[in-house]
Amino acid sequence: MPRICHSLLALYCALLAPLTLAASEDSAPEPYPSDYWAMRPVISNVSLSPDGERLALMRIPTKDGNPVIEVYDAADLSKEPFRLDADPMEITSFSWVNDRDIFVSLRQKVRDKVQEFNQSVWEGKLALLDTEKQKITPFADDDGSIVHLLPNDPSKVIVAVAEGPSVGVSRGRAFRPAAYYELDLRKGSRKLILRGKLSIGNVAFDPDGTPVRASGYDQASSELVWYYRPAGTRDWVEYHRAPVGTIEFYPFAPLGPTGVENEIYVAARNGHDTLGLWTFDMAEGEFGEAIYRRSDVDIWSVVRHSNRWGLPDEIVGVTYMTDNIHVEYFDEVEEAIHDQFTDLIPNAHLVRVVSRSRDGQTFVVSNQGPRDPGSYYLLKDGKWQTIGSSQPLLEPERLADLQYISFKARDGMRIPAYLTMPNGEPPFPAVVMPHGGPFARDYGGYDKWAQVLANNGYVVIQPQFRGSDGFGLKHYQAAFEDGGQQGYKMQDDKDDAAAYLIERGLTVADRVAMFGWSYGGYAALTAASRTPQTYQCVVAGAAVSDPLMQINYQRARLHEDVRKRHVKMEELGINPLDEVEKVNVPILMVHGDVDSRVPVEHAKKYLKLLDDHEKDYKYVELEGASHFYNTLFYDHQLTFFSAMIDYLANDCGPGGL
Repeated sequence: MPRICHSLLALYCALLAPLTLAASEDSAPEPYPSDYWAMRPVISNVSLSPDGERLALMRIPTKDGNPVIEVYDAADLSKEPFRLDADPMEITSFSWVNDRDIFVSLRQKVRDKVQEFNQSVWEGKLALLDTEKQKITPFADDDGSIVHLLPNDPSKVIVAVAEGPSVGVSRGRAFRPAAYYELDLRKGSRKLILRGKLSIGNVAFDPDGTPVRASGYDQASSELVWYYRPAGTRDWVEYHRAPVGTIEFYPFAPLGPTGVENEIYVAARNGHDTLGLWTFDMAEGEFGEAIYRRSDVDIWSVVRHSNRWGLPDEIVGVTYMTDNIHVEYFDEVEEAIHDQFTDLIPNAHLVRVVSRSRDGQTFVVSNQGPRDPGSYYLLKDGKWQTIGSSQPLLEPERLADLQYISFKARDGMRIPAYLTMPNGEPPFPAVVMPHGGPFARDYGGYDKWAQVLANNGYVVIQPQFRGSDGFGLKHYQAAFEDGGQQGYKMQDDKDDAAAYLIERGLTVADRVAMFGWSYGGYAALTAASRTPQTYQCVVAGAAVSDPLMQINYQRARLHEDVRKRHVKMEELGINPLDEVEKVNVPILMVHGDVDSRVPVEHAKKYLKLLDDHEKDYKYVELEGASHFYNTLFYDHQLTFFSAMIDYLANDCGPGGL
């Protein structure tokens, strides 16, 4: 692509000397020790104050420490920063709300055991960090989240506080009404703007804080309904509705204004297999122009202008995911900015402007990809400099390349997949690594677990089996064929991924394992009982061993139509508890003892049956770990990675892989 320097970019066009870092051509070196991988991101959440004068980031200063916020003089990063440690609470994220103040989210462990499904052992709190006074002040109210900044009144923000029961869902996402308050950052006081209800909630605001769009649930007709307020009125006018039971397959997602009166962008299928970006006329209740749509994958999201302070509502592009998260830009200047930063960054993959000053002249840019776990850069006063890496111990040349491929399943269906290739020459031992969900997907970027395995010499394939999100309606609905294919064709897709590796000489038939987490753990347990057997062993992390028990946790949160569909899938699908007698390979199970999403009872029930049937297994319980990655601390990851690598090498089938 030709390099175009717009006037806005003339300041730094001269910086575009090519910088590349080639991967080593030598044989694979010794793997990194597990403690390198166990470290949480050293830096994250890097962002500028709106005036561009300060730069803040989260840093984990020791391998087993908690994050601190550091605030730097953006004009001179060598100066000692102001540091905030919220001990005994843990800082989880922050965001600038004006030139001076940072909104901080914190959490603290308040109980030792999970008391009910989805109730974490942590509770959160919000606080305000005044960077001028270098003082943090907790808010009196513990719940809520910022949903809107007020650029015309930077001392205030709009927060949403969830209230009422969860009803009306799509793919497990509940509609829960919220109350919206104007929060005074100095006083800590709240003023009610409006109280959401089932019929009208999920409110969007204009830059002045005026409610302009909303959605709700019509209990009488069992439909989701979308509303807007015509300019100059306070009346909610319906512009679209759809049965809750169809939204799972035919989503309708308003994404923001187009700049034309009463017109918005929406993500919808609108009669097509794949999700596209369309305009929608709210006054007429009709779809307009198809802005962008592909035949192979769904659109994923929209991209907003990099200057969120000056143009907070402006949408400048749309993304889709194949080998990377790609952007199709509508704005030539924004595209040129992205392209020129991409030219500057070694191992550029997913390059993003993550923060930009109000005047548009100062930028924080990030990159993440297979050979870059995450790096951050600053452009200020014409000077381009590296801020740091999220994982500075990992060298790009010792990480692994990623390929986006596809293969034919045994019934002819085309299955996309991600292939992480270790350094060296094939054949390699192999790991099939299905994602969780199951109605989710993998991303074409840096995947720590795939990189851990590849660094230890394993080729990793991540099949986007039928039911995976983002590959069109037919691909998704195939999981529900004949009532549900959980444990059947969905499982065949994973075995066919292993066959793909074998057919291409990337591995051999007696050197293949499966590892998965959550639903991926379910798939691993299901694989352990299959005949003929594809794997030498399986590693099941946070595994759903009893799908019916798991769906029972969620029945009250699922709309009737959705509940029937998903309960039927669980009832007709393979239940690993019923298959333990057939287990024919060794199993490593890993589970957090305070997992609130897949409670540890799943592991306990399955382990008892393994003992009853005298099956070969090893169990590792992670004390204090829940389900998701942000609860896996250094000690958890060190224990987990060490156990998995040792198990695959030594206990996976005769002699290990």
